[in-house]
Amino acid sequence: MRSIDLGTPGAGHAAPVTHVAWHRENPRLATASYDGTVGVWDVTGGTVRRIRALRHRRLVNCAAWNPLRRDVLATASADKTVAVWDLADDGPSPARLLARHTDDVNSVAWLPDGARLACVSEDGRATLWDAEEGRFLATLTAHTAHCMAVDVSHRGTIATVGEDGLVSLITPDSGARDARRQYETSVEGCAWSPSGSALAVARDDGYVDVLDEALDVVLSVRVCESATRSVAWAQDGAALVVGAYDGHVHFLRAADGGRLGRYENARAWPRSVAVGHAMVAVGSFSGAPLLIDAGSRRGLGDTEAPTHGVNALAVTGERLAMGCDSGLVVDMDIAPALAGGLPSMRTVRYGEGPVLSLAARPDGLCAGTYSGHVVCRSGERVTSLALGGPVTSLAPHGTSVVAGTYNGDIVELDGTRAVLGRRRRAHDGSVKSLAPLDPSAFLSAATDHTVMAGTVTERTRLWWHGNLVNAVASLDGTVAASASRDHTVRVGTLERRAGAWRVRRSWTLLGADESVKAVGLLGPASAPVVLAGSYDFSLRVWRLGPGGGDLTSGDVLHEFDQAVSCITRIDRDTAAVAGWDGRLLLVSVAGGRPEVVAGFDIASSVGREKARRWQP
Repeated sequence: MRSIDLGTPGAGHAAPVTHVAWHRENPRLATASYDGTVGVWDVTGGTVRRIRALRHRRLVNCAAWNPLRRDVLATASADKTVAVWDLADDGPSPARLLARHTDDVNSVAWLPDGARLACVSEDGRATLWDAEEGRFLATLTAHTAHCMAVDVSHRGTIATVGEDGLVSLITPDSGARDARRQYETSVEGCAWSPSGSALAVARDDGYVDVLDEALDVVLSVRVCESATRSVAWAQDGAALVVGAYDGHVHFLRAADGGRLGRYENARAWPRSVAVGHAMVAVGSFSGAPLLIDAGSRRGLGDTEAPTHGVNALAVTGERLAMGCDSGLVVDMDIAPALAGGLPSMRTVRYGEGPVLSLAARPDGLCAGTYSGHVVCRSGERVTSLALGGPVTSLAPHGTSVVAGTYNGDIVELDGTRAVLGRRRRAHDGSVKSLAPLDPSAFLSAATDHTVMAGTVTERTRLWWHGNLVNAVASLDGTVAASASRDHTVRVGTLERRAGAWRVRRSWTLLGADESVKAVGLLGPASAPVVLAGSYDFSLRVWRLGPGGGDLTSGDVLHEFDQAVSCITRIDRDTAAVAGWDGRLLLVSVAGGRPEVVAGFDIASSVGREKARRWQP
């Protein structure tokens, strides 16, 4: 596994903050980030100052302070390890590494003895470890999908929740009977009350439930139309703090669910919230966590500058548009970039929060945002449509645009007139990606593991993956490709009969060590070239025509410093590839073999008239 090359740590993270955790005694905060680091921050007077940076080899999902030893911190990473750090030691390496996990570790929590750790993973397992000796102790439970979060009460009861909707309680020391509760929707956050007698769970359907120790429902509150992702209790147990994918942090009375208020900041990423020292910490799309005064529910201190990781690409005429975490759409001239020159750069703000998706239209560009809006620009005219949750997928569809929603709907919209059109439930999970097939049909991919083709109202399943599908691409209306969390790329040749799409022939391409995040197709449909980018930082290529390469590994064309996030075709022989490190590659197959013909550092080019070249 290749390590992230981060260089010298700056004042903050180089990518979004995924998790926040307060120290119980001192005004210190630990943060995890997509950039592969853990930050330790001094929090004084409502401001944050990073005093330590710890490193994993992949993105970091969680941090947890030891309840008894003030300088010990556990961190969970997509590098499949849990690191235990003794911060009294200034060395760069962890004191121990728990490394038996078979997939990304999503969350960790200490038991009250301060010696044992509960860890949950993408493989669905919850495990128990002796953190002092680095010794595996037991498998606690198994989920049928990703196990997303774990929390331990001061009584020693371990709660785990997962995408399969299972809430599980285990008390390893008392011999008490385990309890389980099954929801029909994904559950991705949980937190024990200070008394240890109630468990709050965050549900994907917008509800937060409070459960007793038998997992019976004490309180159920509809918080928002989008998913609730994280939950924490006030220090006195009287209130709940809920992070939701409507971009808000919600404050509720724990007794009856009454609303106390909410906090809104376009740079907030409420996949994690934590309460401590009369403040609420929130994950963010900037280089530092956000702080809220727990009493007034107002923001504290200054917000770190946003990061410019690229989430989406689209070709608009002679320019390439890039949607960034900062809310900017950056575009540049394609021709000078391919000719070896320094292309001109322009930036347009589509909001304060991240731009997650883009779709080019004949009269302009539409952007899908984390705040749940589709913002369309046509000349000086700007329209905005609210869809209620993060818009992770857009695609042109004739003269309109289609959007995929968090609850599995596909919506047709006319951004010029700000009108919503046809809407249909197409998937049993969030729609992650859309791609046009022809003027009347498009591909869709979702967390329900499926790839589908067709119109808004008539869709046909093409194939399944073994895990969620991150991206789809098409070529000449006859070839489709998909990239999945199961580490594979699937490619198929298609035909249309009686209005339904069918697969004539298909291939499964192997090689990536991690989830495959992005996919693209180049060349003629008779001999397509497949590009795919992964969370293992690699850009791989497979050739499916005569004399093609090994489909069980592909060829590594390039390696990024963070995950490859998106790929789009510029023309038949050229594609753009971008990463969360803010870098862009232009790849060509015109010479018969795929090659990188240009590279640009987009993150450092923001605010400049010319793109800054990067030597791949």
